[in-house]
Amino acid sequence: MNSTRILNSNSGQWQLELRRTSDELLEVSCSGRWCLDQDLPLAEAVLDTTGDNLQRLSFSTEHLKDWDTGFLAFLRTLLSLCSARAISVNQEGLPMGVHHLLTLAAATPQQKASTHHRAQQGLFFQVGQAIIEFGRGAPEMLHFLGEITASFGRLIRGRAHFRASDLWWEIEEVGPRALVIVSVISFLVGLILAYLGADQLRLVGAQIFIADLVAVGMIREIGALMTGIIIAGRTGAAFAAQLGTMQVNEEIDAFRTLGISPVDFLVLPRMLALMLMVPLLTLYAGFVGMLAGWLVSATIFDIGMFEYYTETLRALKLKHFLVGLSKGSVYGIMVAYAGCLRGMQCGRSAESVGEAATSAVVTGILLITIVASLMTIIFYQLGI
Repeated sequence: MNSTRILNSNSGQWQLELRRTSDELLEVSCSGRWCLDQDLPLAEAVLDTTGDNLQRLSFSTEHLKDWDTGFLAFLRTLLSLCSARAISVNQEGLPMGVHHLLTLAAATPQQKASTHHRAQQGLFFQVGQAIIEFGRGAPEMLHFLGEITASFGRLIRGRAHFRASDLWWEIEEVGPRALVIVSVISFLVGLILAYLGADQLRLVGAQIFIADLVAVGMIREIGALMTGIIIAGRTGAAFAAQLGTMQVNEEIDAFRTLGISPVDFLVLPRMLALMLMVPLLTLYAGFVGMLAGWLVSATIFDIGMFEYYTETLRALKLKHFLVGLSKGSVYGIMVAYAGCLRGMQCGRSAESVGEAATSAVVTGILLITIVASLMTIIFYQLGI
């Protein structure tokens, strides 16, 4: 059985000759230009025109002039269809470059979009999966903590290498530029705290102690906690996204290749910036919250400014400031640790950067909550 079918492009740039020399063998002759700017044929249409009982396929490209990735895409699809239909293909007639690129394409596993089945999974499965992931991630967290500790040791000995301009830029980013959101949240929290306290204190006629409640609460606990949460959502996610993007672009690998420690150059300035600025933001948040408490006391309960000020001074002690500042420092360390950890653990895709930012916020808030509980218990046992 001998049959020939010729396919031509509309522009006459390429020609495809299908020559069936037997019931089982098909020879495909490609000639002309096979480029992306041409109206290339569909691989499905080529096989559909050959009939049934085809078992072998070979190529002839002696008259092939120019080709680019359009020709490769056509061949890749044709080979996939032949594999699905159990048709053996002889690629010896293809140009050496085409044959080499097809081999590389076949050796690279196809990346599939990740599918999310969490909505279909049971609660116990999700809890177990979370526990397993935590168990796998715990050694990495401890290893990263050790790297940071070693980096601080090099900083004390004067051997840590990072640019001072990076440190000042991070200080500006996490400090002055965060004042607006910290001011708004702290004022509203102080307002809420004053209203809640006043509603109970009014029952015994002790509205003046609103000043005590707001001052001690904001300076000692709530100011540091709210500042930490704000910084976790604002700065922790930014750290993870920045380092994750550098991981995707292989910039961190370049640092290691040049003999520069990424922890010293990238993580240490961010850690120092949050350690220095979060305590100051905590103190600022406490004063803004007290201002909101005074506003409630003056407008709702007719408490004078001098009375509120005097009662605030009587309630506040140095230990309250020290507790609040110490908690702010630790919260800043936790946020920087979580953000940098997730950024350094980021994968090599754009999706991984988003996941790293989300994980940094969740991890930062979780660490802040755990540390806040532990520090509160410790300070209570010490009578501070």
